[in-house]
Amino acid sequence: MKKIFLENITQANNDGLILNNLSLEIPAGEFFALLGPSGCGKTTLLRLIAGLEKLQNGAIYLGDTNISHLPVHKRDVNIVFQNYALFPHLNVYDNVAYSLHITKRPREEVDERVYKILSAFHIEKHANKVPSQLSGGQQQRVALARAIINEPEVLLLDEPLAALDFKLRERMLVELIELQDKLKTTFVYVTHDQFEALTVADQMAIMNTDGQIEQIGTPQAIYEFPNTSFVAKFVGSTNLFQGTIQNIDTTPEITIPELGTFKIVIPKEKSWITEGCAASMSLRPEKIFISKTPVTDFSNTLTGVVESIVYHGRSTQYNVLINNTVRIQVFEQNEEHFPHEEIDYDEEVYLYWQKENVVLLEK
Repeated sequence: MKKIFLENITQANNDGLILNNLSLEIPAGEFFALLGPSGCGKTTLLRLIAGLEKLQNGAIYLGDTNISHLPVHKRDVNIVFQNYALFPHLNVYDNVAYSLHITKRPREEVDERVYKILSAFHIEKHANKVPSQLSGGQQQRVALARAIINEPEVLLLDEPLAALDFKLRERMLVELIELQDKLKTTFVYVTHDQFEALTVADQMAIMNTDGQIEQIGTPQAIYEFPNTSFVAKFVGSTNLFQGTIQNIDTTPEITIPELGTFKIVIPKEKSWITEGCAASMSLRPEKIFISKTPVTDFSNTLTGVVESIVYHGRSTQYNVLINNTVRIQVFEQNEEHFPHEEIDYDEEVYLYWQKENVVLLEK
């Protein structure tokens, strides 16, 4: 197992900068996700690690070895593409065995390793079929089997589930987690889908549209404690407000012009926060409790009118208009078939949240 270290990577094309002085360390043996909007440079970064694009500035290390200018076949890195890139004229067996044939391994060893990995992916009965005879999920398993059969130090995955339907994608995510846990290989998973990244990653990096890293951390840390408004909006849904910090030495509060004054918690690491400074506040929709009747157990309260309701199955989304100007999004978990309190359009409701669920973002 070897870590990957990217040092001051800058890459550009005719349209301008793709990656802007980016540095990143990917720990050895972890499932690491690169998450960001389309066009932020995720795939370019993956191709640079794989050696499929020429590095313009910076350095790439695998363990202690500088691989920046090594050819693809000497990097001990494999990649699985979004379109799988299987050889259409070869059957499943020969697709998976390709790298072993190239290195001229004995036939007996090739047979043993290929059928062992086909069996592990439950595709051994398709060994003689060509890719066009397989489903999307089966093709994805073949691509993965081909990528890991020669036991690379690093496996790069470029949106490998994008072509699959939702249910199959969910199942394949679980299989990927189990595979990485078994192999202990360093996985680098590129996606623009926050659900995928939050599901698979031990750690993740959020890339912004300037070709830089916005935040690095565990999925839970990034979702619960985003550093910036970009991360808060991109990973999940949130309500964002601008306000002024007050009473930092007694009972900290934030005053939001359109809404009022609310109690908050100021973490010790937010050393930039001073009395009277401007700040952004993030409040996740599922952290808000909605009710038609007053409740006294919460630190913060608002009243508003239900403007729209969206049923999501697992949860219901309420869009509530406050003071005829500000819309707040609320998610309520659907725990019962018939909730004790039906909330309808145009009804007045109370919104509650605890001060601990307010996240102050970097200025």
